[in-house]
Amino acid sequence: MQIGIGLPNQVRDMRPALLPGWAARAEAAGFSTLGTVGRIAYPGVMDTVALAAAAGATSRIGLVSNVLLGTVWPPVLLAKEIAGIDGVSGGRLTLGIGIGGRPDDFVADGLGPKGLGKRIDADLEVYRNVWTGKPVGGGDNPAVPPGTREVPLLFGGFAPNALARMAKWGQGYVGGSMPPAMVADAFDKARAAWRAGGREGDPRLVAIVYYALGEPDTGREKVGDYYSNMGELAKVVVDNVRTTPEAVRAAVQEFADLGADELIFNPATDEIDDVERLAGIVL
Repeated sequence: MQIGIGLPNQVRDMRPALLPGWAARAEAAGFSTLGTVGRIAYPGVMDTVALAAAAGATSRIGLVSNVLLGTVWPPVLLAKEIAGIDGVSGGRLTLGIGIGGRPDDFVADGLGPKGLGKRIDADLEVYRNVWTGKPVGGGDNPAVPPGTREVPLLFGGFAPNALARMAKWGQGYVGGSMPPAMVADAFDKARAAWRAGGREGDPRLVAIVYYALGEPDTGREKVGDYYSNMGELAKVVVDNVRTTPEAVRAAVQEFADLGADELIFNPATDEIDDVERLAGIVL
């Protein structure tokens, strides 16, 4: 199982200037992937911006959005943005995508929080058209340069339609920031949907867990703030934040036992020394 690390792009009161250095230190430490968290109506840095900054600060480490809210974007604009990040990174980006669930994230006119399943299905077709060089805007010009690839996709979500979408379009599934016992059920359903969709083998399974080693109490507080609109589920996520070396090692074993292909430790604070602290435990 590969071990990745998140960028603190949606930690409340995070310092944006830390992101390039965080990415460079994560690559130097040997993590497999840098991940981002997607949210609009929250005082953080847009995941596309964080990924672009990470692409410029690194040359080898993978990049993934865990997960970007596709339906809050006009699809042609997002497809071009993603193609650009993938291009400047040398083809290191995987787009983890979801439909979102918080109404305040839908800030673009005409893109409200309704009909999201139908919208993402239509948007996925647009992404493919953009990435394969079809003209946009009613003219003759494509939106991306020649040689642009179709960016690989991962999907989050628990609904049957979300899992079917993963089987049709994606390379795999991203589990939520939940305890392993809860993620196990989601992984099983993702595998079943993959087979039902006629795909061979198994989907790529990515797990996510929050951690805070240098400032554990602050980390729990900030995770609780981020999930504060989710009722009792917020406490479940907060209680699963890993704050000791023993708890971090246990997470690695627990998600490996579930058959995860990669585990990404999302930071609960922007304490940059937590990059090396985590590396010293898991790498």
